[in-house]
Amino acid sequence: MNEPSTFSVALPSENATAQLMADLALLCGPNDVITLSGDLGAGKTTAARAFIRYLASDENYEVPSPTFTLAQTYDLPAFPVIHVDLYRINDPGELEEIGLSPLPDGTLALIEWPERAPEALPESRIDIAFSHRPSLGSAARAAQITGFGALREKVARLIALRRFLNLAGHAHSTRQRMAGDASIRSYARLIGDQGSTILMNSPQRPDGPAIYSGKSYSSAVHLAEDVRPFVAIANGLRQHGFSAPAVYHADLDAGFLILEDLGSATFVQGNPPTPILDRYQAAVDMLAELHVEDLPESIPLAPKVNYRIPAFDLDAMMVEVGLMLEWYLPDRGVTLSGMAHADFILIWNDLLGKLASQRPTWMLRDFHSPNLIWLSTRKDVGKVGILDFQDTVMGPASYDLVSLLQDARVDVPDAIEIPMLTRYVARRRANSPAFDAAGFVEQYAIMSAQRNTRLLGTFARLNRRDGKPQYLRHQPRIWEYLQRAFAHPSLASVREWFQANVPPPVDGI
Repeated sequence: MNEPSTFSVALPSENATAQLMADLALLCGPNDVITLSGDLGAGKTTAARAFIRYLASDENYEVPSPTFTLAQTYDLPAFPVIHVDLYRINDPGELEEIGLSPLPDGTLALIEWPERAPEALPESRIDIAFSHRPSLGSAARAAQITGFGALREKVARLIALRRFLNLAGHAHSTRQRMAGDASIRSYARLIGDQGSTILMNSPQRPDGPAIYSGKSYSSAVHLAEDVRPFVAIANGLRQHGFSAPAVYHADLDAGFLILEDLGSATFVQGNPPTPILDRYQAAVDMLAELHVEDLPESIPLAPKVNYRIPAFDLDAMMVEVGLMLEWYLPDRGVTLSGMAHADFILIWNDLLGKLASQRPTWMLRDFHSPNLIWLSTRKDVGKVGILDFQDTVMGPASYDLVSLLQDARVDVPDAIEIPMLTRYVARRRANSPAFDAAGFVEQYAIMSAQRNTRLLGTFARLNRRDGKPQYLRHQPRIWEYLQRAFAHPSLASVREWFQANVPPPVDGI
């Protein structure tokens, strides 16, 4: 069995405690258990309050002591948190009576006075023991943090994170939580003497089962497994004049980056969000300029170290559309015949094979509104700030245009999509009169079908495997985009297959 991971830290002020708990909150997630022990007044509730306020993105969020209620649950944006005080527990059996044994699934637990029911604590947990340090001041405390079982790795990562922040000059910066995405990455805004920067926490992607010709899904479709692709692509985009964030500090092995803060001005407005037309036009123009460039497959990562951008080849595209068979159809209660399964493979192989003659370019892969920042003080296409491009591959130019104009999370009506597609084609033709507009439109339809088929499967997987049903609400929008793609004559065979075998998603989830 692995030895516990432990370290101690001096906390000269409540602000230092808040920084520690924010760093820990950045690394933790649902089902994690954190115990807080120490004498009366040692700072347990102060620490819990800082942890919850960080996750709530509200420094004034009300977090009362649960001494009398025993437990208080907070439904926070990232995940629910239950704050427990066991001081008044006399018998561990009482925990079951009040609904704390077992602890709620999918919820992070902060437990004060854990010594009152030690046998009820899980093997995998993080223990934080607080003590007074009067020699450092009346408000000073010390904390010993120990990780047990599976959570020992998070404590080791906490040690590495605090070392990284210290070396980068951000030990005393204020941490502000930022919204994450469906990945294992998490982000914080760091506010310090030099202004604002972004901390990216991107741990090594765990490999899944090797079920795709001996490869995991992430390996088969070329998803980034560490921060190296992000750093390389960011530098490459900036070198070509595009507005990717500068990388100020990097720990490539641990997966920590401090990045330029591009701000928070988005490309959508209102509720529900709708596209801001002039910003979408700028994004279309930016893609047209990017795709005119003769972009290399290999780009510098560090002195004498290059990063080779993987190819979005037929095998990768087929694995992605295969999520329809693996996840979406089972989620809708559909069992295919062997013939229908074989037809699916043959139809998609034939359709995607039409892309083989296209010149590949940097396919940023997630070029849509959540990953675009409006930079009003910059010029022309430099106004388009770009995020979340670590999964870049060498692929069809049309893919990123589909990502933008058929946004999985935002309704983009065809009254906007068609003029934007026309705008892109016109800009490409202006640069090269030989640009094949009809061929590009066909490629656009094929990539729309491929991407949206994959997304139906991906969101079904997030629901069934990862317990994230909130993504199902996007499926009706994706289905509508798919019908637009099917209107192209070259997609007749795949359209007929869908009509025969694929039920539409359930609306209103």
